Amino acid sequence: MPRFDIALFPCRTDNFGAIVHAPETGTTIAVDAPEEGPIVRALEERGWRLTHILTTHRHADHVEANAALKARYGATIYGPARERDQIPGLDHAVSGGDVLDVSGVRVEVIDTPGHTIGHVSYYMPDVVALFAADTLFSLGCGRLFEGTPAMMWDSLQRLRALPDETMLYCGHEYTATNARCAVSIDPGNLALQERVKEVETLRVEHRATLPVPLGQEKRTNPFLRADDPDLMEAMGMAGADPVEVFAAMRKKRDTY
Repeated sequence: MPRFDIALFPCRTDNFGAIVHAPETGTTIAVDAPEEGPIVRALEERGWRLTHILTTHRHADHVEANAALKARYGATIYGPARERDQIPGLDHAVSGGDVLDVSGVRVEVIDTPGHTIGHVSYYMPDVVALFAADTLFSLGCGRLFEGTPAMMWDSLQRLRALPDETMLYCGHEYTATNARCAVSIDPGNLALQERVKEVETLRVEHRATLPVPLGQEKRTNPFLRADDPDLMEAMGMAGADPVEVFAAMRKKRDTY
C-alpha cells in the first residue's frame, strides 16, 4: 500500500486548505483552492510541488486561487461538469461515478448536490480519505443554497455509505457551532456529548477539529441520522419521512 501525506491548514476566514502528497511519485493534489498564499506556503514548507487541483464546486472561496496556482505550477484542474463554465482553469470535467487515475492516485467522484447543484465530493480509497467540502461537515452539513432537502439527504446517504475508517475532511471549520446545534437536536446521544467536549478542547487550544473518522460522524452527526428512529423521536417526529426530519434539522441549524 502506497504511503500518502496530507496537509490540512486554514485559509481565508474559516476555510480549510487540503493537500494530498504521494512521496513515491511526487503527485501533489490540492482539494479546492481557497487562497493562494496559504497553499503556496504549505507546499514550500514541505518541499512539495503542486500537480493537480480537484475542485468540488464553483463558489469563490473554493476556486479563488485556481488561476494563480495553475500559472505558478502548471497544475491540472478537475471539477464538476455541471459547473464547468464557472470553474477557473478547468481542464477535465467530472461527474459522479467517475473513477480517476490522478497520476497514480485513485479518486472516486461522488455527486453530492444540495449546497450547489453541481457539487461533487472526492473519495480516495487508498488514502482512506473523503473530501466533502461543503456537503458534509463534522456534526453538520452544508447550507442549501441551490438544492432541496431531498437532494441533500440523498447526497449525505451516499457519503454515509463509505467505510467507517474513512477520514473526513471538510471545507470549513464550523464544528463548534455545529456542535451546539447538534446537542440541541439530539441531547441524549452520549457519543455526541463526548465529541462536543473534544471539540471544545480543540478550539480552546486553537487546533483544528478535523479530520474525523466517518464512523464517528455516523454516530454523532444528526444530519447523517435523519432516518434513525431514536433521532426522529428526539425531534418529536417519530415515523416521519426522513426528508422531513432532515429539513427540520437544517432549518434549525440556519438559526445558529
